[in-house]
Amino acid sequence: MYSRQPFSGPTRKLVLGIDIGTTYAGMSYCLLEPGRMPTILPVTRFPAQDHVGGDTKVPSIVYYDESGGAKALGAEALQESVIEQAEEDGWKKSEWFKLHLRPDKGAPTTDENTLPPLPKNKRAQDVFADFLRYLLQCARVYIGDHFPDGTALWIKLQDSMEFVLTHPNGWEGEQQSQMRAATIIAGLVPNTRQGRERIHFVTEGEASLHFCVANGLATDPLQHGKGVIIVDAGGGTVDISAYRKVNDAEGSDRKFEEIARAECLFNGSIFVSNRARQYLESQLQGSKFADDVEHIRQCFDKTSKLRFRATDEWSYIRFGRARDKDEALNISNGQMKLPGAVVAGFFRPSLDAILLAILNQCNSAKVPISSVLLVGGFAASEWLYSELKEELNSLGMEVSRPDSHVNKAVADGAVSYFLDRFVSARISKHTYGLECNTVYEPNNSEHLSRSHTTYMTVDGHMRVPHRFSSILMKNVRVSETTEFRERYVQLHKDRLQLQAASIELSRYIGEDEDPRWTDIDPDDYPVLCQVHADTSQAAKNLRPRMGQLGLYYCLDIEVVLSFGLTELKAQIAWFENGIEKRGPAELVY
Repeated sequence: MYSRQPFSGPTRKLVLGIDIGTTYAGMSYCLLEPGRMPTILPVTRFPAQDHVGGDTKVPSIVYYDESGGAKALGAEALQESVIEQAEEDGWKKSEWFKLHLRPDKGAPTTDENTLPPLPKNKRAQDVFADFLRYLLQCARVYIGDHFPDGTALWIKLQDSMEFVLTHPNGWEGEQQSQMRAATIIAGLVPNTRQGRERIHFVTEGEASLHFCVANGLATDPLQHGKGVIIVDAGGGTVDISAYRKVNDAEGSDRKFEEIARAECLFNGSIFVSNRARQYLESQLQGSKFADDVEHIRQCFDKTSKLRFRATDEWSYIRFGRARDKDEALNISNGQMKLPGAVVAGFFRPSLDAILLAILNQCNSAKVPISSVLLVGGFAASEWLYSELKEELNSLGMEVSRPDSHVNKAVADGAVSYFLDRFVSARISKHTYGLECNTVYEPNNSEHLSRSHTTYMTVDGHMRVPHRFSSILMKNVRVSETTEFRERYVQLHKDRLQLQAASIELSRYIGEDEDPRWTDIDPDDYPVLCQVHADTSQAAKNLRPRMGQLGLYYCLDIEVVLSFGLTELKAQIAWFENGIEKRGPAELVY
């Protein structure tokens, strides 16, 4: 187990880690007290929960009435009385709403229709905000009950509370921006600079690493500097991350670096359920059980899916009463019997995708991978675990999973991320840069093919547009203190037009290893954000230059990118009287 240092801050502080998963959500917290050792604890009580005091997860479900008001959330939404009232009053159930925040590129188009639609006039971030508001109230009640004068403590600390939200590995600035907006709508923080700075993000893969290190899991390979892959298998996504331990300049043995680009697969357990539902629909079509498909699928989820172990065994779904039977459909005594090979087919696409992603990370990692650690709710599947173990053992990799608490790994890890900051370097997921022009070179074949697009700038040079200038390339090791910079010039005949600098930062999402021109597959260069800077003082000191078209002014700027933690930031830098100045850092989304 990892031993933390006593909290050195001057006053008490409350940190809340929030993991809203596709199917379940969880929270963990830590009360930081000066001079005391921080301890991370889970929230284990939610309204209407069956296992009071012992369950760290609550269903990610919201029921809305016709006017858009949230009527039942979490475990309340599973109560029979609520389900009955929802049917009578026309309430709409919103589940799997998290996946509606996902990036456009990378989501499985074939499964688009399997996502339940959002309620009318509701955006994904609106549902996210309603659920955050519910979770905050649950945390307030729980912490209020578990500390002396807990309600007064919450009131005292709520304006300085720090929140850490988790998200899949494949989500970046745009999704973080929507989640941050949801925290403001939900009232977690005010819409001020200080309020927004109290919202932090960490990927589910990195949160899982923090959980494993803090709880002494996979310590042997990590301590020996070997590569370890952590597979966080959840309801909607499977997040795959690879790390190794490094010794930093201060000699700390609790620093780790990412050694391969993190993967995010849309192949979580809900897609196993979707395939099961499709099979049931085809098998039961035209029978008296056709209207029971969704109920049978839910019964499969609760029991059969987790118990399934082998392709050569029958799998049973108990869904009805003893008199429910149909020999032709393998239904008797209220249960449906499925061949193991059929059930394995529900799992197989997810297993194959996970194996392929692990092998890809092994091939691209800087050091050999020796171990795979499986966490998350989907990790409870015996068949998934045994199949991964068999396949990867044959390749010389050990596979393990925690004996318990796999469901709280991410929420605990979120708080550990805030406290411990184990990861000192990450691998960039994309290439970042901006579109610019470049001086025309008639002997350059790429320029020659674009000669019809050339134009003359105020300095008298012919230039070619649509050049993509990379600032940070994909698959580059990025430490928390490293900055990536590129120099650019802005030209104008009127010096007043250079009093402000502005650029559009883009991300390349195509397959080219060295993207060079935005006029090739232009949709692969989405604009992430605009970055501005007040350069009025620098403009005042500019001296005119003489070009072929007369006098002009030239402002030198640098675009600076940094991954201080898990969010990309961009700034414009310039010099005034030999001193570097910078505009405000802009979050990239």
